[in-house]
Amino acid sequence: MPWRLEAWLAPMVGVTTGLVTGGTGVFVIPAVPYLQALGLTKDDLVQALGLSFTMSTVALAAGLASRGVFQVDDVALSALAVVPALAGMWAGQAIRRRIDPATFRRGFLMCLLLLGAEMLARPFL
Repeated sequence: MPWRLEAWLAPMVGVTTGLVTGGTGVFVIPAVPYLQALGLTKDDLVQALGLSFTMSTVALAAGLASRGVFQVDDVALSALAVVPALAGMWAGQAIRRRIDPATFRRGFLMCLLLLGAEMLARPFL
């Protein structure tokens, strides 16, 4: 993506991602394809995705809380889900260190393709 487009495209992607997240609870579209298109290094891409997902999660929690639908009872169960997530992050870091950038990018794009296919197939299952 040309650098000159980033200044005006980034806010539009942010607003669109916020609208999609608010309506569906899914943070992926369009933020992830946009961040991938920036041509970041694999470590910078993972960091940018982490920041995006963290901010989206906090904003979604705040939105749910403002509507009175944030269930505090579910926080303990959600906290338990952090343990396997951290294990996955550790494994992902180990794999990311060992693969070259081109293989990482191909794998990343394949995961996006699979995610998109799953989202398209969901209404038919």
